[in-house]
Amino acid sequence: MRNLMKNSFRFILLTIGIFCFIAATAQKKWASVSGRVVDDAENSLSHVSVVILGQQKGITTNDSGYFKLRVQADRAFALTFSYTGYKTVQQNFILNEGEDETVTIRLETGATTLGEVVVNDARSRTEAGLIKPNPKSIINMPSPVMGVESMIKVFVGSNNELTSQYNVRGGNYDENLIYVNDFEIFRPYLVRSGQQEGLSFINPEMVHNINFYNGGFQARYGDKMSSVLDIQYNKPKTFGGSAYVSLLEQGFHVEGVGAKNKLSYVIGVRNRSNRNLLSSQETQGSYTPSSSDLQALITYQLSAKWQTELLSNVSATRFTLIPEYSQLTSSVFSPYFTANLGLDIYFDGQEKDAYSTAMMGVSSTYQPIKNLKLKWMASRFEDDEKENIDISGQYLFGERDFDRTKSTFGMIVNPLGAGLYQNFARNSLRITDYNFSHKGSYTIGKQVLQWGVGYDKTIIHDKLNEWEYQDSAGYSLPYNTGSLQLSSFIKSASDLSINKLNGYVQNNSAFTSGAHTFTLQTGVRFNYNDLNKEFLVSPRVGASWKPGWKQDIIFRAAAGSYDQPPFYREMRRYDGTLNTAVKAQRSWQGVAGFDYNFSGWNRPLRLTGEAYYKYMTNVVPYDIDNVRIRYFGENNAKAYAAGLEMRLFGEIVKDAESWLSIGMMRTKENITGDFYKVYTLDSLNRPVDSTTKQGGWFRRPTDRLLTVGMFFQDYLSTNKNFKVYLNTLYGSNLPYNIPGSIKYRNALTIPAYIRVDIGFSALLLDAEKENRRSHNPFRNFNNIWATLEVFNLIDRPNTVSYLLIKDFANNTYALPNRLTPRLLNFKIVARW
Repeated sequence: MRNLMKNSFRFILLTIGIFCFIAATAQKKWASVSGRVVDDAENSLSHVSVVILGQQKGITTNDSGYFKLRVQADRAFALTFSYTGYKTVQQNFILNEGEDETVTIRLETGATTLGEVVVNDARSRTEAGLIKPNPKSIINMPSPVMGVESMIKVFVGSNNELTSQYNVRGGNYDENLIYVNDFEIFRPYLVRSGQQEGLSFINPEMVHNINFYNGGFQARYGDKMSSVLDIQYNKPKTFGGSAYVSLLEQGFHVEGVGAKNKLSYVIGVRNRSNRNLLSSQETQGSYTPSSSDLQALITYQLSAKWQTELLSNVSATRFTLIPEYSQLTSSVFSPYFTANLGLDIYFDGQEKDAYSTAMMGVSSTYQPIKNLKLKWMASRFEDDEKENIDISGQYLFGERDFDRTKSTFGMIVNPLGAGLYQNFARNSLRITDYNFSHKGSYTIGKQVLQWGVGYDKTIIHDKLNEWEYQDSAGYSLPYNTGSLQLSSFIKSASDLSINKLNGYVQNNSAFTSGAHTFTLQTGVRFNYNDLNKEFLVSPRVGASWKPGWKQDIIFRAAAGSYDQPPFYREMRRYDGTLNTAVKAQRSWQGVAGFDYNFSGWNRPLRLTGEAYYKYMTNVVPYDIDNVRIRYFGENNAKAYAAGLEMRLFGEIVKDAESWLSIGMMRTKENITGDFYKVYTLDSLNRPVDSTTKQGGWFRRPTDRLLTVGMFFQDYLSTNKNFKVYLNTLYGSNLPYNIPGSIKYRNALTIPAYIRVDIGFSALLLDAEKENRRSHNPFRNFNNIWATLEVFNLIDRPNTVSYLLIKDFANNTYALPNRLTPRLLNFKIVARW
């Protein structure tokens, strides 16, 4: 009977599916377009491509130049006619059911505008964890922070649109490596919130190629545990440039060649202000954020075998806040207590922060023979940061009235707590890093031997002087009848000089066996620093197999040791002291997956999937508050991360790539010595007995079960000059730490992050330069696009952190700090 019911259910589903298909087919109405394609002299043109705009496949004219195409009726569409040596022609139609439209298409002689040539790198399919986004999509992606990192967030998820930081497979941002033209890139460390962040180092208009590894990367990359973002800048062949202006950011870049094509240059300048974004924050006041940078890449071909390169960057970020007031609201629902809680804070004081970075790198490449390449590099990075905070606040906490019929609407009518607090900070950090390195490669048939060695000297000058005073209902916290105590106090100064040595050897090979193709990457790297006298050896291996099947599928895997020596923040304890004996965090990681090219809906599609597992020891636990990472400063935990990721790439419409990414992950940690007491209470709630328990495995701050990201492009069916871009992110809840609690570590949860950004673009000036007059000021422009963007389309109040408030009865409440609401942005982009 059970099997009969199961088969009956399947039959019902199949029947419903068949009827739905028949109904959908029956509802379609058809018409046809036929005609002839001729040249200027009325000669028939054969083999002319006739394609419905937005579709991948079409037909060609016969030997007499005729064609006939079946199309859907009562729906606007466009046909494009293209032929080598002739200008492409587009014709728009809308036909009634059964109508047969006959046309004659004349193609004019002229140069055909070729689309961008995309060279597919086979590595993106054979290397585990490698994703190669198209850099041309960066400026089109609607996001409050424009850059490569916003594109990366579609693949790995996000919980804060104001920052360029991202977390990969359970790691934090400090576990990510970033390279630009083989130079490692650093960023400011004292930033507490996304509001204070400036521009990312990477200038998207200068980017030529993006390699993003979200795990399983090879030995030639450095000593971090989560990911690698490897950027290569443009090396132009002709003169060109771009400029863009928006309400949030402005940029300009120029590139070209000189000295008989021996010299090439790319120079970019940017300026950004988040004033429009921050003006809608819950904390009202005067925001003055600004960030600007100047960047250049200059390449000179000394001879046929020698090439030298200079990469430089200067960046300055300033953030000033004079807060006035803040109104936070949260609803509480429980069997015992239901209320709309509100917190009104009135501020006095200001915050002034300054972050400046400067970087210069020089490289020289020598290629004495075709299969041998040697490269020497030297760079200097400097980071100078200052924080000045002196803000006091008086607050009233209680139930807020939301009855619009009352005069008390929006006010706190039932006070539960009151008090004041003061935050003070005078912090400074100066980091200077010198790097000298050599790397090389030697090719023997289908094998590539790679090696490298590097020396780093890092100098750190650090001064912290910050304290916080809290007063609740007239009593300072913590309460002490004999003295006035601060709730937190940090005062320290440190001067460090760290010498580091690292290197690697790696061999990549490819071979075939019958119809099967294999690749194998084996390597090992080492790292030593004289601060903690630790020597690390990290073996890594990767492989791929393409079976001789009809299906275009590749299986790939990688495994190895990924260790992360402490840099700066990992050594800093909560109390401000520095633990220079901290050892490297260590991990063993494995990843396995597939890459499958197939055809669906008459379009080429690509599906990838990977499963991964990380086991970590010597872990330094940490908490995340907004974008600030605060470490325990001790190697006192072990952890794991395991997950599964699936991604679908394809062109829903022709020449407009979209992608969908889905990830599931779980990461937990077990901290040594996290014991707490469990008390047995009597009828009067007095403790009469206690037992000691260990905390065990807790969720890590980056533990997010489900992540979904989607980037979608489309255009009008009759005109490619009007486009739409949709950027969607979803991330399930994140844990948030309750300070000072062992039993309830990371017990609070930040609700799911849901965000939809959309952009509408229109082409104001196309590439038909020959139609412009000689005195036209835009005669040398390739194109000009105008874009209207709507950030946070659904106006969701996403939470980034919590503010913990106590009432008169010493109960603690968590009030959410929200991110940005819906906002409009207008942008114009010009290229020449």
